[in-house]
Amino acid sequence: MIKKLSKVLVLFFGLVLFSCGGEKADEIISDEEHTKNEIQESKFNAQNVFNTLPDRKMVMQLIQENRIEYNPDLLNDPTKVNKYVVELAKAVNLGIYGADLTIASSFDQTQESMVFLKCVNGLAGYLGVNSAFDQRMFERIDANENNKDSILEIVTGAFKKVDEILKYNNRPATSAVILSGCWIEGLYVSCQMAQVVDTEGIVKAIISQKESLKNLIVMLEAVKLDESAQFILSDLKGLYEAYNLAETTTKYDKKAIATITQKISDLRNKITSSTA
Repeated sequence: MIKKLSKVLVLFFGLVLFSCGGEKADEIISDEEHTKNEIQESKFNAQNVFNTLPDRKMVMQLIQENRIEYNPDLLNDPTKVNKYVVELAKAVNLGIYGADLTIASSFDQTQESMVFLKCVNGLAGYLGVNSAFDQRMFERIDANENNKDSILEIVTGAFKKVDEILKYNNRPATSAVILSGCWIEGLYVSCQMAQVVDTEGIVKAIISQKESLKNLIVMLEAVKLDESAQFILSDLKGLYEAYNLAETTTKYDKKAIATITQKISDLRNKITSSTA
């Protein structure tokens, strides 16, 4: 159980950034209007999102005395997948279901993992990136069902391929929205679990994500989101203000992240409940 929990908490913060290393920054800010310095600065910020994740060993230390059971109610309802109609809803929920897929896999929920994988595949098909989730990928997951690290690698590789396809087709905003969905789901589930665990270390780990949030905001600003997606950026900026408040705390308990929890919950529920 301890190993699984350590993977889960790392994945909450880590999977959401599957495409932030290396080439990701170049894709997000390859707009001709940016200067070379702006491009380099944004590239640095994108890599910083990845660099500021909690260390796996630290997370293991945080959860070694806590036992958390799988709670499907924290994840997005798979039956909603066909209700997401427009591209924005499909893209951001592709990111959310991608995070949920890995969480379910980490808790050995094989059947639910396959349900989430079908959600991801369906949304990817609409967005024109379903080749990343082909039959070969399904077969690899089935062959590695008892190897969670391998499953993570397979899913991560698929999402990297999604990123490459979107890059090739000059759709960096769609890629950034998918990434945002992953990040939002990761923080949302982490905050919900913190309500149960309520330990100083986990609360500090959540508060430490301020820097990765800052860099996510920088990336979203760089890709010039459509008007329909601007609420994501606006709400994340509001969340950033909540982080400023949380940093002033002297007692690291769930009350310290109450505003963060509320804001990320409001944004996440706005995204998952929207069908337009």
